Amino acid sequence: MDSAVFLIEFGAVVLALGLLGRFAVRLRFSPVPLYLLAGLLFGAGGIVPLGGSEEFIEVGAEIGVVLLLLMLGLEYTAGDLVGHLKTHAPAGGVDFLLNAVPGAAAALLLGWGPVAAVVLAGVTWVSSSGVIAKVLGDLGRLGNRESPVILSILVLEDLAMALYLPILTAVLAGSGWLAGGLTLAVALAAVGTVLLVAVRYGRVISRFVSSDDPEKLLLVVLGTTLLVAGVAQQLQVSAAVGAFLVGIALSGEVAENTHHLLMPLRDLFAAVFFVFFGLNTDPSTIPSVLLPAVVLAVLTVLTKVGTGYWAARRSGIAERGRWRAGGALVARGEFSIVIAGLAVSAGAVDLSLGPMSTAYVLLLVVLGPLAARFTEPIARRITLWRGKEYPGAAPGRRPMAPRPVEPEPTAAASD
Repeated sequence: MDSAVFLIEFGAVVLALGLLGRFAVRLRFSPVPLYLLAGLLFGAGGIVPLGGSEEFIEVGAEIGVVLLLLMLGLEYTAGDLVGHLKTHAPAGGVDFLLNAVPGAAAALLLGWGPVAAVVLAGVTWVSSSGVIAKVLGDLGRLGNRESPVILSILVLEDLAMALYLPILTAVLAGSGWLAGGLTLAVALAAVGTVLLVAVRYGRVISRFVSSDDPEKLLLVVLGTTLLVAGVAQQLQVSAAVGAFLVGIALSGEVAENTHHLLMPLRDLFAAVFFVFFGLNTDPSTIPSVLLPAVVLAVLTVLTKVGTGYWAARRSGIAERGRWRAGGALVARGEFSIVIAGLAVSAGAVDLSLGPMSTAYVLLLVVLGPLAARFTEPIARRITLWRGKEYPGAAPGRRPMAPRPVEPEPTAAASD
């Protein structure tokens, strides 16, 4: 590889990402679709195909996935995860049925086979934790009554991924039932062990990792994460799941300091990951799958809204909060791309699945912030237009404890 060509190409890519990110901030919009579009422009069939730096970008994309999942794990403690599992497990089941089944059915109807059905079920099932958390913050809703319900569903999805990704890896590798069962058993054992250790010895682990020197803390945490991710990959459990479990094991001040240190690295390599996924998609293949992607996007917008509405109603949230919860869950993002990327790189699915997933995620990353802001006002107007009373609380349920009136959001939705 010519080092000069590599520096020029990679520098141009990073500069373009920085400018796109700045443009997205001005529009108060998610940069993820812009990164995907940049990948389409730089990849095969694009306007400016890359050559010398594509291999390095591929490695950077793998690191991006690891950092995305590590940072996600840092958001939760093991105790929180156990509590969410006990309280909101039924909502997680409804979420799976309403949102994974349409993806699986679409793959079968398109004639892509059962392996693609498993892949596309994951793509349509999992909401984007990163996008949704950012949108809730921008809209000033993190303190709203429905927000714990939303975050509980996201946590359950993240935990489910710790089991789904190893199963997907085995399916893509063409493993038999015995190998697949062994992989699942290893994944269950790993998740259970990490949760047990994190609950009982989380403070000990955090003290061991902790350092007053930011440089040493960064090196220890990053090195540990990459090491565990690599071992997990060797065990067919998925590097992403290994990184997620490392994040869960850290808590308190260590987790907070690590979050601040790794955030710039996460943003850089996550952007490279989205670009890499776009690089592997030929833009000329998207028009042929655009119609099914639009149909699937519209259908799963409705199913996600229904999921959030049902879960919020079950928790005794008032009508307005139910619709807000549903609209907030619409966005898909990093996990959907990770799942599709694993399938495409394995070469075990129809080649159209990559472009279909790209188009699907692009649509819902754009629609997600809009749905979070406008689902409740639209529902209110439709109810009033039909001449019905718009209730403020669910009938037949014990009223919640009084709290200050929630202010109407004024900020524009963004990622």
